[in-house]
Amino acid sequence: MDIPAIGDTEELSCDVLVIGGGTAGTMAALTAAERGARVLLLEKAHVRHSGALAMGMDGVNNAVVPGRAEPDDYVAEITRANDGIVDQSTVRQTATRGFAMVQRLESYGVKFEKDEHGEYAVRQVHRSGAYVLPMPEGKDVKKVLYRQLRRREMRERIRIENRVMPVRVLTSPEDGRAIGAAAFNTRTGAFVTVRAGAVILATGPCGRLGLPASGYLYGTYENPTNAGDGYAMAYHAGAALTGIECFQINPLIKDYNGPACAYVANPFGGYQVNRHGERFVDSDYWSGQMMAEFAAELASDRGPVYLKLSHLPEESVASLESILHTTERPTRGTFHAGRGHDYRTHDIEMHISEIGLCGGHSASGVRVDDHARTTVPRLYAAGDLASVPHNYMIGAFVFGDLAGGDASRYTAYEGTLPADQLAAAHELIYRPLRNPDGPPQPQVEYKLRRFVNDYVAPPKTGAKLSLAVAAFDRMTGEIAEMGATTAHELMRCAEVSFIRDCAEMAARSSLARTESRWGLYHERLDHPERDDTGWLHHLDLRKSASGAMEFTARPVEPYLVPVDGFAPAGGPSRHLGEVDLVPVATAGPREAAPAARAQAGPVPDAAHPAATPLRAGGASPRILELLALAEESPDLAALSPYLTDPDPAVRAAAVAALGETVPAGAGPALAARLADADPAVRAAAAAALRELVEVLPGGPELGAGLRAALAVPDAAVRSAALEALRALRLGEAGLYAASLADADPEVRIHAVRGLVSVDAVPELAAAAADPAREVRVAVAKGLASVHAPAPAPLDPLLADPDPLVRGAALGALASAGCPDGYARTAVAALADAAWQVRAGAAAGLSAAAAEAAVPALAKALADANADVRKAAVLALLAHRDTAEARAALATAVTDPDADVRAYAARG
Repeated sequence: MDIPAIGDTEELSCDVLVIGGGTAGTMAALTAAERGARVLLLEKAHVRHSGALAMGMDGVNNAVVPGRAEPDDYVAEITRANDGIVDQSTVRQTATRGFAMVQRLESYGVKFEKDEHGEYAVRQVHRSGAYVLPMPEGKDVKKVLYRQLRRREMRERIRIENRVMPVRVLTSPEDGRAIGAAAFNTRTGAFVTVRAGAVILATGPCGRLGLPASGYLYGTYENPTNAGDGYAMAYHAGAALTGIECFQINPLIKDYNGPACAYVANPFGGYQVNRHGERFVDSDYWSGQMMAEFAAELASDRGPVYLKLSHLPEESVASLESILHTTERPTRGTFHAGRGHDYRTHDIEMHISEIGLCGGHSASGVRVDDHARTTVPRLYAAGDLASVPHNYMIGAFVFGDLAGGDASRYTAYEGTLPADQLAAAHELIYRPLRNPDGPPQPQVEYKLRRFVNDYVAPPKTGAKLSLAVAAFDRMTGEIAEMGATTAHELMRCAEVSFIRDCAEMAARSSLARTESRWGLYHERLDHPERDDTGWLHHLDLRKSASGAMEFTARPVEPYLVPVDGFAPAGGPSRHLGEVDLVPVATAGPREAAPAARAQAGPVPDAAHPAATPLRAGGASPRILELLALAEESPDLAALSPYLTDPDPAVRAAAVAALGETVPAGAGPALAARLADADPAVRAAAAAALRELVEVLPGGPELGAGLRAALAVPDAAVRSAALEALRALRLGEAGLYAASLADADPEVRIHAVRGLVSVDAVPELAAAAADPAREVRVAVAKGLASVHAPAPAPLDPLLADPDPLVRGAALGALASAGCPDGYARTAVAALADAAWQVRAGAAAGLSAAAAEAAVPALAKALADANADVRKAAVLALLAHRDTAEARAALATAVTDPDADVRAYAARG
């Protein structure tokens, strides 16, 4: 393609420019538009399926739900996880605003797991604090957000430009404030300039920094489109970045670029073990310290390390498969099948990811205050790009909302855009077109990221980091010589320049912090100790007026929430300037400079394969009409002809469009499709109802349609109908009790949940004789979940022949009560042959009288099974006001199992 003239530009104007259409960016755009601003949203891909949320999310890691967790506890937890280096005012925004954001997302149609009474089913994954809120059907989060962006009232204020990639934030020569951006179209190559009143960066982390063990450039733990764009743009705009030496490193599946998902598996009973089957992680929060323990175990003779799932019952394994093979990674099931592995017989071998930069899962990012403002006026950062430690998805939404609200005060810049900045951006974008035969982007990027692995990845040393800086300086010239012939290749070349900037920032920051902190994230072999006296500081970097990278040590501000072990005093910052490189010895001194090599001639270029034209698919023209119509947010009348089309593919597409646009009357229309003759249409309708159940009005027409669906000879439809009836409070005890006679166990489980939601204890107790074990387990748990649980209805389940049922019933005594007779039953069950029964008995004894429970639980601390010992410790914590319980806990602090030790220490 030809290089467009710098004057031949498409100029856009807006009040608020949002760069990045992922988690934080969509929320920023929505909030700014709601406040009356004209918003321009730029996305280098397509907003409908871009960012880390593109494939959905399996859960929220930091939901501070009232009654289940306290904001101050969460702030303290994150402070400990980040070794004290936090700005608590920013973390507190997520802690205090996160629950309102959960409710806002729910009003959009995002579905979070709830119990039978409609309460949020928050799980405890860490040893302190219950913050994890599962989203078992969270695969459609991005679709829901896109639906909000495309609402008529939002389309009037939000302009979306897909396939437009910004490369530089433009700043005012007078006062340095952000006034727009320079970009280009990744399809046509056209040069694009934007003038704006404020700019919000929401481009995600730098996930494409280190090279994965596979060597595949895009096989990263993080979304590989996140190449550090925002980090580089913020740096060159003059903003301060902080914590760049605190890397992100995660456990993942061996040979597969997917997380091992302990967050998902833990509530089901999964956990990490070494090859001997021993739990070994002492650290509580998912942090650099935990990764250090993980790496040490992996490198020892106790490795490899596994996520243990093979001990779980079929019901739990099936549920995990449903989540891990759909929402989390759709290719994961295929990967395991190709290896011949099954969670029932094989535990999952784990390994360590490549390094990256990420605020949301670690701490490295653009410095922001508690309104998402950077150090550059009118420039904001939100999401994984912003340095708000362990902010995760909810924090990204919260800071997107904060940025959008604050930025909405400004109106479009009306001055002349700075010619020198536009010229520099134009050169950065189009220089590869002048070298069409230059080194291709994949080769240059591979070399760059291999240097990152060789010299920057922990454990770090000054010598290796200095070699890294020299390598990245040298590669500036190689990057300038990269060749490209298409707009898509220009995008990839620009990304390499961003990766190089991030690599240099990571290396120089790691050199500047002369201590070890955050476990594996910043392990300096030449400075192995943590130094709170000299380094309880943020390490800020910025671009100086001369273009050099300079550093400032900024003291941590006094905490809003006190945390034992850390006492920041604040005070003045310490300007460090440029970092000194460590001298690296060579083979010896030279007596004379080496002679220059003769210039090599040009290397002939291999012929570029011609682009293969796309061929038209076999989709029905009616589907194409429907897709075009859906972009206009049609009403139900416009969609109705497609819902009854003779072609089932058209009907299924119409159901999908109905779920995406949600016009008035969508609920009854979806319920009607539950009786469709085609199974794919029924499945689509059931999925849409599950996704939208929180936002559909529960009127009588919808209730009638769902009741009618209970007669459909499709178990998945009947399950979906019961679930919707329960969630919308449209069912009663008689209806749910009737479904206990259904032939399908999954339907009967939903009937049990329905009975729990209306506290129908007699009908629920009648299901204790169900032939399916999984239903009886659900009954046991349900009897503990009604508003007034009592132990008597559990009697038949306590004598059940199946050990999993007995274990669930014994565990239910913890909520239902464990008076003397039941306490004797639980004590006797501590000698059962099945460990699940013994663990349930220990849990139940937490509600028994101390004189009966504590001696038995103390003996259970010697059980051969670690899960039983863990249950005994947790039960003893309920009795820790007695000296006997505290004495028993004291004996468990040296248990060989890490979980048992940790929980015992809390007592």
